[in-house]
Amino acid sequence: MINDRNLPIGIFDSGMGGISVLAEVIKLMPKERYIYYGDSENAPYGIKSAEEVKKLCTNICDFLIDKGVKAIVVACNTATSVAINDLRKEYDIPIIGMEPALKPAVTLGLDGKIVVMATDMTLKEKKLRELMDRYGKHKEIIKQPCPKLVNLVESGIMKGKDVEIIIEECFNGIKVDEISSIVLGCTHYVFLKDQIRAFVGDKVPIIDGNEGTARHLKSILEHRNLLKSTKEEEVLLDVYNSKREEKIIELSKNLLIFSLEKLGF
Repeated sequence: MINDRNLPIGIFDSGMGGISVLAEVIKLMPKERYIYYGDSENAPYGIKSAEEVKKLCTNICDFLIDKGVKAIVVACNTATSVAINDLRKEYDIPIIGMEPALKPAVTLGLDGKIVVMATDMTLKEKKLRELMDRYGKHKEIIKQPCPKLVNLVESGIMKGKDVEIIIEECFNGIKVDEISSIVLGCTHYVFLKDQIRAFVGDKVPIIDGNEGTARHLKSILEHRNLLKSTKEEEVLLDVYNSKREEKIIELSKNLLIFSLEKLGF
């Protein structure tokens, strides 16, 4: 059992989408040390088989455990849906996952359709079905796969005509004026929130699960007395990526700066 509160927190994703989660965690817990692992070589996870995703997640967790982390955040809705239960059985440290923020969307109590934008696998997995049964029985929920959005973020493309075209494609067949709220069920999509808002308008709430995940992580670390005891002069972060290219690491860091600025950090 890990009991060293000064060990780093590990965070990983199928690529760079989880950096949006990392930013929320840093904002909430700036004292901590962090290790981020992006599996861009194998992105997107949403088109892979469940067994492939489980194997990739286990390999990454082994890597992070070897680095001496005290907790791991699976900052990927697809990986959480497929692998979180197996990972929690395998490792003796807190493993925190993501889930589409359907409950907050329903809690708004707005009339209209809730659009859940996510990868194909997230939309098909048991976790979302359970959330829909628990919170969305009396709501019309549209499950909308948007796989191309992941590739945009992985390429560092977050604005421009290509982004506008692909976002418009995501809403083919959906009447915008009938939407009550949008749930971003993929951490990559958070980087495109402003562009999605520009398409649907300011009146449609766009919700993601990043802040809730950060708060859940902090609560677990507090409960286990694992919050870091000393404050560094600056955030300590190591970034790794399965592509092992310097430009990918630089893009990851730039995305983090972008996210932190958006959060007012």
